[in-house]
Amino acid sequence: MSPSPGERWCLVSGGSGGIGAAVCERLAQREIRPIVAYHRAESTARALAERYAGLALQLDLRSADSISGAAQRLEALPWLSGVILAGSPAPNLVPFGKLSADQLEEQWQVNVLGPQQLLAQLIRLRFRQQRAGVVLGVLSRAMGGPGEPATPNMGAYVIAKYGLCGVLAAVAADYPWLRVRSVRPGYTETPMLRAFDERFLELERAKAAFQTPGAVADLILKEAFEA
Repeated sequence: MSPSPGERWCLVSGGSGGIGAAVCERLAQREIRPIVAYHRAESTARALAERYAGLALQLDLRSADSISGAAQRLEALPWLSGVILAGSPAPNLVPFGKLSADQLEEQWQVNVLGPQQLLAQLIRLRFRQQRAGVVLGVLSRAMGGPGEPATPNMGAYVIAKYGLCGVLAAVAADYPWLRVRSVRPGYTETPMLRAFDERFLELERAKAAFQTPGAVADLILKEAFEA
């Protein structure tokens, strides 16, 4: 699909996943064309792109070549409204002392190094020309917060999400004309939950209902595009 003048586009990393797909739907409702970035789920991404008049884009955040290729394709867009960083590997459910270097590296690459490289190139190729744009990172309630501890046995995931938080802080500091935001959803009914033991999930659902992808997408769009 060739972009036309006047169109607004938004890149969604992890766009073929549960939350990402819901974000693509919400973007289309706002007449913003979604760029459905995917790693492996090409058929799902293409179906979403066709449904919402968007674009399917292969993007492996662990590959510098893939990131550069994706950024170059987006250079031709008439207007890039924003980037929603919604892609992440599932958590590795092991104690901190048993984390492997490979587990930490994968989370760090997809949540920190890859997004930093992607944003740096998009700022140079698109956002600097526009002097406007949105960057939103999907963090996690598993990170904990004031008076709330981080979720145990999710060390690599938690560490990487704090790394993404740092990426967002650095972007906001260096490019104040960008709107930089984040959200921290809790357990959400997506395929990522397959990483957890079902008995554990039953206990957690008994404490509080899990969020739906649509509810998280609504929160993302509110933070990204509403004052």
